[in-house]
Amino acid sequence: MSSTSARLWWRGARPRTLGLGVVPVLVGVAAAGHVIAWRLIAALLVAAGLQIGVNFANDYFDGVRGVDTAERIGPPRLVASGAASPRAVLTASLLSLGLAGACGLALALATTPALVLGVGALALVAALLYSGGPRPYAGMGLGELMVFLFFGLMATCGSAYVMVETVPSAAWWSGVVMGLLAVAVLAANNLRDIPTDETGGKRTLAVRLGDRRTRGFYRACVVGAFATIVLGVVVFIIDESMGLTQWGLFGLIAWPLAIRPLERIRAATGRDLIPVLTATAALHAACGISLALGLALSHVDFAVRTVPLT
Repeated sequence: MSSTSARLWWRGARPRTLGLGVVPVLVGVAAAGHVIAWRLIAALLVAAGLQIGVNFANDYFDGVRGVDTAERIGPPRLVASGAASPRAVLTASLLSLGLAGACGLALALATTPALVLGVGALALVAALLYSGGPRPYAGMGLGELMVFLFFGLMATCGSAYVMVETVPSAAWWSGVVMGLLAVAVLAANNLRDIPTDETGGKRTLAVRLGDRRTRGFYRACVVGAFATIVLGVVVFIIDESMGLTQWGLFGLIAWPLAIRPLERIRAATGRDLIPVLTATAALHAACGISLALGLALSHVDFAVRTVPLT
């Protein structure tokens, strides 16, 4: 494979979106407070495989159905641009999902096979049916809900579970935070694509809500994510077994990165929405990494030894 071809496929994998799958894994592991190295690597491969697989599947299905056209704003897609054959893109999707499935199987056998296999099977089916099947759920306005569930709650809580075989309350709160920010990324993407999605008959949530309400929905997701951190800590103060440790406030470090996209989303259109999309993806990563750091520190014993004075 030539370097040009490799770059083409790398762009087709949409590397800027990989954080949506990988970062929640780090957050979940930090919430668990215990790391088993090979399970962490396997969980990261599951997340990356699912994300790349769904990206290629979306490229394939939207390309062959004519949803992606030359009028689409944003990076060109492999099938729609003719850069790769539909069969090759579909094969790449299935290989990526196959890698995720194999790593997920290893995690299932090491923990609770029935539970983990069940969740993993749902994730694989959801990846293919996002844009595929007789009635793609992305075109039914359900894409945001599924992203919240799989790239928020399931990715975060599932990663914690495969480490300690239980889900701490901090993982649930963190899963909501990650899920809301992942939904905000999708909302920004779909807001940009409203004109071409409408033309192609793809009834995303953004198409159904319309331009103005989609912008409000985006703002609600971003603000809601940070509000969830604060609420989780308040609950922790009341009941430690139900809340998010006060170390979770580290996630608020990322708030300044939210200001610019929140301002731009008010009026940006067309290509001007691309910086909003990339800034939201960066916000998701920054908040997740900061949150993971705080959760990791919550498991460190900072007891200070005192030496009696003589």
